[in-house]
Amino acid sequence: MMRLTKPTLFTNMPVTCEDRDLPGDLFGRLMKEDPCTIKGAEALMLGEMLTLPQNFGNIFLGETFSSYISVHNDSSQVVKDILVKADLQTSSQRLNLSASNNAVTELKPESCVDDVIHHEVKEIGTHILVCAVSYTTQAGEKLYFRKFFKFQVLKPLDVKTKFYNAESDLSSVTDEVFLEAQIQNITTSSMFMEKVSLEPSMMYNIAELNTVETEDEGTSTFGKMSYLQPMDTRQYLYCLKPKPEFAEKAGIIKGVTVIGKLDIVWKTNLGERGRLQTSQLQRMAPGYGDVRLSLEMIPDTVNLEEPFDITCKITNCSERTMDLVLEMCNTCSIHWCGVSGRQLGKVSPSASLALPLKLLSSVQGLQSISGLRLTDSFLKRTYEYDDIAQVCVVCPYMSRES
Repeated sequence: MMRLTKPTLFTNMPVTCEDRDLPGDLFGRLMKEDPCTIKGAEALMLGEMLTLPQNFGNIFLGETFSSYISVHNDSSQVVKDILVKADLQTSSQRLNLSASNNAVTELKPESCVDDVIHHEVKEIGTHILVCAVSYTTQAGEKLYFRKFFKFQVLKPLDVKTKFYNAESDLSSVTDEVFLEAQIQNITTSSMFMEKVSLEPSMMYNIAELNTVETEDEGTSTFGKMSYLQPMDTRQYLYCLKPKPEFAEKAGIIKGVTVIGKLDIVWKTNLGERGRLQTSQLQRMAPGYGDVRLSLEMIPDTVNLEEPFDITCKITNCSERTMDLVLEMCNTCSIHWCGVSGRQLGKVSPSASLALPLKLLSSVQGLQSISGLRLTDSFLKRTYEYDDIAQVCVVCPYMSRES
């Protein structure tokens, strides 16, 4: 059995000296006559020739394992009904890799039966290639033997993910989710990152944030040559938004939700391709309780002691109908304008209610909007909301004088 891998570039150890040294130009002439060196660049370690693999080498998860199997008749007799079977035993399953299960009618002396097998490696750890051969001698005796070839499958990449929950902007109805994927090359050779993408689940739309938009087209933030050196790490960023049909139903995106999976494709030195897909990535959606209050509209800057308008959105995240009452409590800097204790009416499960409010600030600077309270008259439950948002309060008279 021999593993089939692509060759590597031949390397030599150039030996040079100055012309005034004792050898003179002897080393230079010898390197120019060496067929392995590059003409005009004889001092480089890399040559123009290719070298066949001298050992089994490393096999990494996601690569394609290829092997050449040869059964040779060393005897002086003709054998019949030769059947070669190749199985790959992993820690969890046994796979048949033989291209054909048909027996060879006969095999003459000094002849051989060849087979090439391929398998995309999807598990790490110990793998055992089991080659079994059965045949019949001229005397009609059926014989059978097996050989075992053990090898280790290593992990090529270390993938870590982080989720960030962002509050919705003023034009959105639900929160965005930002996914940061950290990918580290833990092999001893460079990788060309051909593709790193996120395949979202059916609940989300995705936007990749790994390119910089120019006049002609988008340019990768990692440059034109997307190489990942050994032990180097790259960070990829993705933005996910719930689809409208799911965003309108607040109760669906509660708890643990499936975001999607990462699809990573790379190439090694001479174009050998590898591919990894992560398992489904899951995140814990932020809990908003029974009632969620979010801001739909708020000005960036307001004048001191002048009323301004904001628009809040109240969403029923529970599974029951609620009858809500709004109370507005003044703070040391924020004063609400309007009637406190007014009825908002019944809100069905997953339904929303837009609520325009008016208030003013008596203190300048960056002020926190607080003091809203909702009460469900059915269950007599109260929900308080502090630090809803922040607003910059300026004094108009000081800005005119300046």
